[in-house]
Amino acid sequence: MTIAQELDDQKGICQDVIFPPGDLYSDEPPLESELHLRQIILLLTCLEWLWRDRNDFYAAGNLTIYYSPRQRKSEYFRGPDFFVVLGTERKTRKSWVVWEEDGKYPNVILEILSDSTANTDKGLKKEIYQNTFRTLDYFWFDPYTQEFAGFHLVDGEYQPLQASEQGYLWSQQLGLYLGAYQGLLRFFTRDGQLVPTPEETAEQAEQKAGQAEQKAGQAEQKAEQAEQKAERLAAKLRELNIDPDTI
Repeated sequence: MTIAQELDDQKGICQDVIFPPGDLYSDEPPLESELHLRQIILLLTCLEWLWRDRNDFYAAGNLTIYYSPRQRKSEYFRGPDFFVVLGTERKTRKSWVVWEEDGKYPNVILEILSDSTANTDKGLKKEIYQNTFRTLDYFWFDPYTQEFAGFHLVDGEYQPLQASEQGYLWSQQLGLYLGAYQGLLRFFTRDGQLVPTPEETAEQAEQKAGQAEQKAGQAEQKAEQAEQKAERLAAKLRELNIDPDTI
């Protein structure tokens, strides 16, 4: 059975169908390259750090999405490389099982292109995300060629996103831009500021502390120089039999 036939069959599922257990493990193949892994980890790390005080979302990478009781394992459809679900509990999961998650599908999906997956990501998966998942924001990115595209669901169909002057694409669901930075896809705030990793945040804090310490040292040095200058002036006045304290 093809994925297209499987999707058509879903329309006829009866209300009294018995769904499989929701405690299903993810069943994804290995990632295509180390760069794919680094990209997924980078996006997860940045978003979870930015939203560290929020508990109403779930973000994952290379995780199976079970969306139909008749879904069959297929080499033509695998879970997204990266996805975000909003309005849900933030907790670890073995997989994303739609019928155990109040019917929620991802709000945002990103596929990382490779030679072996590009056609599926741009064709079959895009169709599934548009027609079945109804995922509002869909992106794909190739870390080797830097190909980057995004779509927003409008009236049931994906419409291409227009890039900003910096080449970033806006995700309405995340309230963030996505754009290439040093060869990998990163998040940016509405005003174009890079969303940092925890390590980058620590480095920035360390740099600011170092700059503050340097400024404090410069201010202390200026104060010492001013004091030395005042002492020399006082000594000169005393040589002239003038009491500097009376001036």
